Amino acid sequence: MGTSKKFAVILSGCGVFDGSEIHEAVLTMYAIVKNDCTYEIFAPDRPQHHVINHCTRQVTGETRNVLTEAARIARGRIKPLTSFRADEFDGLIFPGGFGAAKNLSDYNDKGYRMTVIQEVADVIQEMASKQKPIGALCIAPVLLARVLGKVEVTIGNDTETASDIEKMGAKHHKTMHGQVIVDNRFRVVTTPCYMLDANIVQIAEGAENVVKEMLKLMV
Repeated sequence: MGTSKKFAVILSGCGVFDGSEIHEAVLTMYAIVKNDCTYEIFAPDRPQHHVINHCTRQVTGETRNVLTEAARIARGRIKPLTSFRADEFDGLIFPGGFGAAKNLSDYNDKGYRMTVIQEVADVIQEMASKQKPIGALCIAPVLLARVLGKVEVTIGNDTETASDIEKMGAKHHKTMHGQVIVDNRFRVVTTPCYMLDANIVQIAEGAENVVKEMLKLMV
């Protein structure tokens, strides 16, 4: 392994219902450092789809910026996604949260007819073209299904989401807590995290298992 391995972590805001799932994001960063690696954090510099009051789960009508909100998790150390360069990283990883389905794509509204925002699609394609591993937690594997096509992924066992993934041309595998699916062709590693009824220990296990499998794929 060693400290030479560097991950790019892509966030989609701050908070499970309208941005990045905070536990998944933080525990992904923890897993990276725990395994003697480093990371940088990126997010799109664009308005959020909407803002949710996390107590009431109602839309507030506020306007917030994805990068500015994600900076809360990053403790301010974050860059706009347009500055990402694949040559500077050994792996790319997407924590989950509704932000992946609302801010990085429109999956929340359009299901399998979704589109991924261009800067996210570009990053995924750039890493895939260089055969560098990509990890995705929770709902984030839908991004990879749309961009990469015939990729093998998991979001756990939610039948509707699994069906959408298959309609996009990807193959879905049912999994439980902490399990990962590795697609060796695309060098993609996915795990369900909070797509299942998980606790925070299970989230930590899933995040670390993704990181460990990604390290095995790094050349």
